[in-house]
Amino acid sequence: MSNPLLTVKDLRTYFYPGGGAVARSVDGVSFSIDAGETVGIVGESGCGKSVTALSIMRLIRSPGRVEAGSKIEFDGKDLIALDEESMRRIRGNRIAMIFQEPMSALNPVFTVGDQIAEVARIHAGATRREAWKKAVEMLGLTGIPAPDQRAKQYPHQLSGGMRQRVLIAMALVMNPALIIADEPTTALDVTIQAQILELLRDVQQKFGTAVLLITHDLGVIAEMTKRVIVMYGGEVVEETSTPDLFTSAHHPYSEGLLHAMPRVGDKRERLNVIPGTVPPPTAWPSGCRFHDRCKYSWERTEHEHPPLYTIAPGHVSRCHLAEEPQRRNAPHKPLVARRSIDAA
Repeated sequence: MSNPLLTVKDLRTYFYPGGGAVARSVDGVSFSIDAGETVGIVGESGCGKSVTALSIMRLIRSPGRVEAGSKIEFDGKDLIALDEESMRRIRGNRIAMIFQEPMSALNPVFTVGDQIAEVARIHAGATRREAWKKAVEMLGLTGIPAPDQRAKQYPHQLSGGMRQRVLIAMALVMNPALIIADEPTTALDVTIQAQILELLRDVQQKFGTAVLLITHDLGVIAEMTKRVIVMYGGEVVEETSTPDLFTSAHHPYSEGLLHAMPRVGDKRERLNVIPGTVPPPTAWPSGCRFHDRCKYSWERTEHEHPPLYTIAPGHVSRCHLAEEPQRRNAPHKPLVARRSIDAA
């Protein structure tokens, strides 16, 4: 078997805001992506998804840093060890990122055509004429009508769906080996979301591009990915194939996310919720980081931090239920008594 395109091992990204507090936003995350593979990362806001993506792109700035001992290897290169100039040659060229908010990612004082063309000028050494032609071509590829006219417009003159397509066009200019898509359908209506996801799928199939898709939407995960990583509290808590997650999720947090999905059927049915909130990265709980929100919690989970247990080939879970499955059938403690974080 060939080596993975991207290998992340024991990634730790901490922030030092002052006052002695340390925010361990990403705390020992490991995973890999093969060439042409689509992998999803799912979890609530605050679990470390976006910081993981920014760490891979080397876009973490002070007061944050990627800690010593972390490993990010892409196509045989150690990204952490690269100097900034070498990293710039990879960023936007071999690895591209689609940010979740296009109005923040795009420069409001330049036309979208100029911003796409800049990628071709920097990474391919194209002339202005060649780069502009490439920009129009990429806009057309992403399904924007009249691309030659749209290229002359500014971000505020485009709809949210079109701005997201512009970001995808920028990501595709150099035909990268990996695209990191961070919440690419946030704030878009359902119809536009479907169009953007279809576009990403077409790109992946046409160019063989690997995609790391970051989202909180399990519907997007089901539609787009073959393998999924569930994050909570700055850690990977479960990793398995996408079909297995939906049929045999092991970690209680994964179960909670699945049960919280809206169901088609009885309109009177209330949505299930996971009580409490993700704790702050400056104060991860001892033991299992999910124990204060978990209906299966017992003394061991409150004091002993679980490793990643192998549940089945290709399926791991950071939960002591792997060793004590009978606890699922034991009487559950009432969660209301343990919702101090939610009440804070």
